[in-house]
Amino acid sequence: MTLRAALLACWTALVLLLPPSHAQGSCGGRLIDDPDVLHAPVCVPKDPARIVVLDPTYSLGMGLELGLPIVGAPLSLMSDRVLRDEAMRHGVADLGSYLEPSIERLVVLKPDLIIGSSMADSAYPLLSKLAPTLLISAGNWKSYLSLMAKATGREHRAVELLAAYDARVATLKPHIPDQRVSVVRITPWDFQVYLDASNAYGPFLVLRDVGVRRTDYEKAQGNATLKRPDWEELANLKGDTLLYIVGGANRSDTNGRHEEVTSNPLWRMLPAVEAGRVHRVDAGTWMEFSGVASAHRVLDDIERLIIAKP
Repeated sequence: MTLRAALLACWTALVLLLPPSHAQGSCGGRLIDDPDVLHAPVCVPKDPARIVVLDPTYSLGMGLELGLPIVGAPLSLMSDRVLRDEAMRHGVADLGSYLEPSIERLVVLKPDLIIGSSMADSAYPLLSKLAPTLLISAGNWKSYLSLMAKATGREHRAVELLAAYDARVATLKPHIPDQRVSVVRITPWDFQVYLDASNAYGPFLVLRDVGVRRTDYEKAQGNATLKRPDWEELANLKGDTLLYIVGGANRSDTNGRHEEVTSNPLWRMLPAVEAGRVHRVDAGTWMEFSGVASAHRVLDDIERLIIAKP
């Protein structure tokens, strides 16, 4: 064990001996008691001034959209350069990788509220000693935004953001062509198809909202939201238009996988590829979906690649 690691281990042990940073029984702020909040009820400050977020997607993007005073976030592995640049303009300090944010940097920032997704649950005992910690498990991006807004007193702003999104969806919906659209993600090791479902991941819920039809293979059965087809199953992507995602944190756009797939005869036999209606979409937007701004970028793609090219 290195000296740095030993010091960090000792410091962590000391922190765990401290009392919680908040007392739920005498909450002087907001008591958040919601089924989509882990370890609820959680007492959060009424007017937090220094917020640290633990993920560079929902918590960071939605937090900035709500106008929250975010002082730190894990920015290192982001492929959404638009959001990263916005975070930097707001003076958000980099906590390193979202897979393992730096606790030392987090402590230096002295947050009065920590917000993240349920993926950070294993670190909750430590984090909750440092500041009230709100871990949100809502998968639906609009529910996540509304819960963040409720916890921080920004409900009015969330209503405004969602109303503008809904208005644009209503405008575009009558112009969606009567065709089916397939969407696939190419990774270095497999294919991923995010399904059309009521609990779909962000961009695919936007497709559903605006009325884009997917193929039967891409419709959810039960609670599933993802399929991992092999080469043979890829033939089920029979959409009139094919959108595909490559790159991002998995580097599938630079390690040869992209070229391997698009030059394969099985890929070239897909109906949309044969018809020349295949389009690459941005991994930062589609795989690091982060809120209303991302939703509008997905709608931009729908206007440009589906409505304008029926």
